[in-house]
Amino acid sequence: MARRPLPRILSSGTTSLARGRDLARTAADSATDVLHPLLVIGRGLRILAAAGRRRWSQTPKDKRGPALFLAAACVLVVALVPYGPLLALITLMAAAAWHGRDRTPAKTGPSDAETERLGSLYEALVPYFSIPEDPSPLFAHGGDWDKAFSGYEFDEAGRITRLHIRYPAYFTDGEAASRARIEALLHAKSGRGREYLFDWDEEGNQLDLRVLAALPTGIAAQPFVTSPGETVLGFTDAGGVQRTLPVLEGDEPRDVPPVIWRTGPRSAEPHLLAVGQPGGGTSTLLRSVALQALRHGGDVLIVDGGGSGEYSCLSGRAGVLAVECGPTGAQATLEWAAQETERRLIATHRAREVGRPAPEDTRRPLWILLDQPSVLAHLAVAEGGPDPLAQLQVPLRHGRPAHVTVVVAEQFGHLELLNDAVWQHTRARVVLGPAAVQQVTDVLGLPPHTTPTAQVPPGRGYARLGTGPVHRLQVPATPDPYDEATHPAYRQAVLELLPERQPGPNRLLSAKSLRAPALDAQPEVAAEAP
Repeated sequence: MARRPLPRILSSGTTSLARGRDLARTAADSATDVLHPLLVIGRGLRILAAAGRRRWSQTPKDKRGPALFLAAACVLVVALVPYGPLLALITLMAAAAWHGRDRTPAKTGPSDAETERLGSLYEALVPYFSIPEDPSPLFAHGGDWDKAFSGYEFDEAGRITRLHIRYPAYFTDGEAASRARIEALLHAKSGRGREYLFDWDEEGNQLDLRVLAALPTGIAAQPFVTSPGETVLGFTDAGGVQRTLPVLEGDEPRDVPPVIWRTGPRSAEPHLLAVGQPGGGTSTLLRSVALQALRHGGDVLIVDGGGSGEYSCLSGRAGVLAVECGPTGAQATLEWAAQETERRLIATHRAREVGRPAPEDTRRPLWILLDQPSVLAHLAVAEGGPDPLAQLQVPLRHGRPAHVTVVVAEQFGHLELLNDAVWQHTRARVVLGPAAVQQVTDVLGLPPHTTPTAQVPPGRGYARLGTGPVHRLQVPATPDPYDEATHPAYRQAVLELLPERQPGPNRLLSAKSLRAPALDAQPEVAAEAP
């Protein structure tokens, strides 16, 4: 079996340079730990020398002579006393170590400003965490916030970054509306513009609030270390997944936790729906998925309903069957995809009847990517033609055993134009761009576990695979390489991942080639059946 070449990020020399930098940094840290006593003594000697120079400069000139005579006499006495020089050296080193110690005062409690902020936050929570019938309320006006807040952390600006709250057992933490009121209050009082994670412990009556760091936005499209059938939708928080991937952020290698979407016959989420606002990053997600599918040897069909030409870089590439922008071409392409799905199902079924493996062409992954298909549906209905989305029912319902994957990207304003088959069979969901909590809940089926922010970078949102948890998501930067308004490094990264152009026209550009083989034709394996 031929050995597969290593990815570029593993075979390049940047990994060796990074390993060398890590070793140098580790050696420097170890040397600092070993030489720490010498550094302390050196700092103390410098402080003593500075104090001696200052004392000498403050001594009057008429008293400097007797002072020198007294110092010389002391040195002579120390030299003549048994073990005098050794004791003097030990005394000098002890004094230097004492004066060179770290004198940074340890912070034992919150400052006055932090205490005032915690007190105001405690008073704001009193109406929600107290009832008149409670004989010893944990939250009361003018009460002590130390009993309710068992842990807290602040940043350099004095804003809360972490807070651990104890609340009474009678609080209705099992109701989503009650939790939402507390989260909204804490979000407003702790500072807007940041993402907060609220971890409710209903059993222990405790709430942990944390400020989440921003997800990395400088990771461009690159050959990710994944196996066939795995697609990297983006990157998330370290505590959300159990896996990391080696990537390059600029020229710096690092390991980041990815959101992996698995497709194929054994996948529980065979199709994907991405929803967002204009400029939210759904087209970027589709380009990233297309490049990863082509890298693993799949065939890709692209239907660009917006007609923006953002997928023209894929036209004519090896593995790209067609890139359609009009309603007529989209109708023919999706009709071919439906017939191709049926052909694969029939060929696989007949091969299994005679005890043979499925044909090779039926196991090759076929990806159908649709960007804003509601626009094409509206144009088709306006022209009196059939709805192209009706052809998606066969790939959506029967695409998983036929190795057919459908990815639909749509905007929030056009979701009502999607048919029921799209909503029923796209169990992997992604929401990108700024969105309200209710919008995210309507698409993903669960509210986001963090507080959405108004200003988010492109490709930033949430993802949920099937019945799993909701993850924060940052899609890798995959812009249109022909768009000069984007970052040149990101455009070059996309150009390096594009397959070679194939000679001649695509075999799906003509109307005649958009007809699948006759479904009633008997394959070769059927002729050998008894």
